[in-house]
Amino acid sequence: MTDRRRPQALLVMDTGSFRTQFHLPQLRRLRDLAELAEPVSTADLDTADARRRLREVEVLLTSWGCPPLTGERLADAPRLRAIFHCAGTVRSFVTDEVWRRGILVTNAADENAVPVAEFTLAAVIFAGKKAPFLAQDAREHRDDWSYVGRRGDLSNRGRTIGVVGYSRVGRRVVERLRDLELSVLVTDPFAAHAEVAAAGARLVPLPELLRRCDVLTLHVPELPSTRHLIGANELAALRDGVTVINTARGAVLDTAALERECAAGRLYAILDVTDPEPLPAGSVLYDLPNVMITPHIAGSRGAEARRLSESALDELDRYLTGRPPRAAVTPAEFATGA
Repeated sequence: MTDRRRPQALLVMDTGSFRTQFHLPQLRRLRDLAELAEPVSTADLDTADARRRLREVEVLLTSWGCPPLTGERLADAPRLRAIFHCAGTVRSFVTDEVWRRGILVTNAADENAVPVAEFTLAAVIFAGKKAPFLAQDAREHRDDWSYVGRRGDLSNRGRTIGVVGYSRVGRRVVERLRDLELSVLVTDPFAAHAEVAAAGARLVPLPELLRRCDVLTLHVPELPSTRHLIGANELAALRDGVTVINTARGAVLDTAALERECAAGRLYAILDVTDPEPLPAGSVLYDLPNVMITPHIAGSRGAEARRLSESALDELDRYLTGRPPRAAVTPAEFATGA
């Protein structure tokens, strides 16, 4: 590495992300690829030290907690040429000024999709067995197992899974479902019939998917066009006993409408994301035996998060050796993606 150009780099992320994503192996590799100075990492770009570093850097490695890269902040970064994001979406901090300056932006959304798809697969399997809800029943019934039959057919064989959004995560969910004896329906206005069919699923309109599915799992980005994509009418179209899984974004699902359906006992829900997040303490969803809520854990955590920083370091390596990036974010993708 000694004969390779090593640009000045700065990590911009919150302290927790830095400690999780950059252990000694990642820091050693980063030091081989780039020059670092103090501060190595910061979440505040408005301090005197951070502004001084911005004037020197060619490369930013960003992650959760990166503040918006406004025109004022970028004015202090005249040498900045590339941003390698160690997480998924860049919507929270990339601004129009970044695109105007022609700065390369990459993300690790593909890598972040892996644990979300794994979590979703587990949720689908648990939904068929009604496992989270029977676990709640067990707390109440203790040594009496007569409650088991009240949750219906506890199986996955022959089920129909409805996947809303053939996104990075949606594709991986469909791929993983191929190992189960069930049918998969997909709805996505941008997906191709042939591609979905090759993955072992069938592309259908949303109304048909809602009518036929036993499990509904959501994998679309949060955009104005997808807010409450699954609202009162869509939930009403689901058959009794359907489980709604959301590992995407809370606002895709109408919380008030879901509360009504679940409180009536008609639907089940497995929610890793909610709107708002977290839900207010008074939300009925916390207390319902047919609802499971987890605190936004499906995405990369712990060692999984280092998969993302390692991917960003791969992109930095490609940048330094003149190879094209594998996960560049374009303005068009930025407008419609997660």
